Amino acid sequence: MPPNSTISDARVVFTPSGKRGHFPVGTPILHAAQALGVDVDSVCGGRGLCGRCQVVHATGNFPKHYINSKSENISPISEAEKAYAAHPKKTLLDGRRLSCATQILGDCVIDIPPDSQVHQQIVRKEADAFDIEIIPPVQLHYVEVWKPNMHDPSGDLRRLRESLEREWHLTNLRFGPGMLLSLQKELREGDWKVTVAVDYLGQVIAVNPDSKNHLWYGR
Repeated sequence: MPPNSTISDARVVFTPSGKRGHFPVGTPILHAAQALGVDVDSVCGGRGLCGRCQVVHATGNFPKHYINSKSENISPISEAEKAYAAHPKKTLLDGRRLSCATQILGDCVIDIPPDSQVHQQIVRKEADAFDIEIIPPVQLHYVEVWKPNMHDPSGDLRRLRESLEREWHLTNLRFGPGMLLSLQKELREGDWKVTVAVDYLGQVIAVNPDSKNHLWYGR
């Protein structure tokens, strides 16, 4: 039997992957998942803005994992989650939590719903079945661009580049002529909050206002 967790150290199991580990009390669920290599989506850098990192806290006794996953073993609903759920264009389904805004307080089992996973798996069901991990050729990056003002009248492209470098450490990105023509409109429509699609060659292929992110995810 695994050693019992201490009050400052909690045992966490993620399903369906089965990955597990011990983490200090107060660790955000998203950080624990990332440390274990659990497949959880997040395009806003863990700021409670994109809603892609939703998880389900499975409560009850799990003898297989030696865990009694109590409701009080994660932190209460946070202000970030309340703000996200109150947004008219965003959805936090019943029973779900934002893993970036929820802390581990004790032993727990956390389920990652399919729509919160970045990489879907395809399984061949013959005798030689194996998993194939699909690596997306495009990465999405949510940024908040500083608005122009009389003290900083720099162009939209420059401020978008600065935001991508500041928040995601992305440099030397290439923008096609079509992107430059639509950039001003997209930034203003999104109130300076946009998600940028970057391909594996460092080419920016799309900039979507925050209000249109569902177009990428089919929602």
